[in-house]
Amino acid sequence: MSIFEPSEGTLVVVPSLSLPQDELRRIKAARCYEERLLFLLLTLRAPRVSVVYLSSTPVHQEIVDYYFSFLPDQDDAARRLHLITVDDPDSQPLTRTVLDRPDVVERIRSVIGDDAWLVPFVMSDLEEELATSLNVPIYGPAMSLAYYGSKSGAREIGTEAGVPMARGFGDLYTMAQIEDAVLSLPGERVMVKLNDGYSGLGNAIVPKHDWSGTEFSAGADETWTGFAAKLAERGGVVEEFIEHRPLYYPSALARITPGGHHDVVATHDQVLDGPVYQGCTFPARPEYRAEVAASAEKIAGLLAKRGVVGLFGMDFFAMKTDAGYAALLCEVNLRIGGTTHPFGATLLTTDASYDPGTGLLMSGGRPKYYTATDNCSAGCLEGRTPGEVVKLVDGLGLGFDHVRKTGNVLHLLGAIPEHGKLGFTTIGDSREEADELHLITRRALCGG
Repeated sequence: MSIFEPSEGTLVVVPSLSLPQDELRRIKAARCYEERLLFLLLTLRAPRVSVVYLSSTPVHQEIVDYYFSFLPDQDDAARRLHLITVDDPDSQPLTRTVLDRPDVVERIRSVIGDDAWLVPFVMSDLEEELATSLNVPIYGPAMSLAYYGSKSGAREIGTEAGVPMARGFGDLYTMAQIEDAVLSLPGERVMVKLNDGYSGLGNAIVPKHDWSGTEFSAGADETWTGFAAKLAERGGVVEEFIEHRPLYYPSALARITPGGHHDVVATHDQVLDGPVYQGCTFPARPEYRAEVAASAEKIAGLLAKRGVVGLFGMDFFAMKTDAGYAALLCEVNLRIGGTTHPFGATLLTTDASYDPGTGLLMSGGRPKYYTATDNCSAGCLEGRTPGEVVKLVDGLGLGFDHVRKTGNVLHLLGAIPEHGKLGFTTIGDSREEADELHLITRRALCGG
């Protein structure tokens, strides 16, 4: 079973941001991230596939039309797409709102058959409850295995897999435990992370001898009082702060099928603004690509034995040493992450396949590269419609070339009218082509 290339059946896509809402509110246009999985509309190119897509607010028809423009039979695809909205953007997360609406649950039930799968953005008790209500299996990890997606769980599974990691301690809940761990590590600064932090939020850089200088990723309004309360509730880790520069931030994307088969499907270099994810480039640099993939393979193998199912990501630090490049496991994210939709969009628009030997995507005998962003924003885009921006990109010759299978695939289009923000994945036949076209597109849309 591959959600990227299903041959038949119904994908019930639940892009609910079932995450700690206090951190989520700090992300601009966070609700629009429900659109990250709209690339799965491209699976409708397979004539026996249907898609049920849930959302907090209606998906703009111009956005649907944009994704349909990639499909060979748009009318037939439209008959196999069911967009179901609760039309309540302020009630979050989405899955909780769906469960509170028996009419919505019944509508979902009425359009799925016996071959449906629930595809969640992230797993929580809410997604398990919805799957049980619909009597469908989940393409995602059971909540009984959620610990392995925490910061402490990642350290445990990384240790068992024998992959390199920064020195540190996990399963910490009290300030006394935190203080002991801080003093036990080398260096002048350490990292303290909440177990369930995401997108760089929930982290703190702590000067060992002057905690008043702590830098909280959540912003200036965070304090040790509030952070300690979150630690007591959720737990966390303390790790050495990697001072080495330059420091790179590769990641790996893996999948485990319901039958237990596991494989690494991509490696990326992440683009960060401080600790916050902004985008990625594919593939990861050749200097450490193989090491990242090898570590990810070991971790995926162990998680498959534990019974994990679905897509998940692993983040690393990479640095140059006297012996070459080293890659250290940073965390395991048992959910669909920021690199998933660029990878899926590229796979579905170029008909590429991943070559684990080289770590490249191959299409028509040649490799494909891409550069993606989640955060192209400009005041001049506010108030414009998704269709207007699509026409702008196409008019400048920056859209997707269906012959060469290069160009831009847009996403997060629903954030344009209110926030002047969108994302796009730029596909090229070389690293240089993808980077150059990406820069040209960013300048055209955002002025820099």
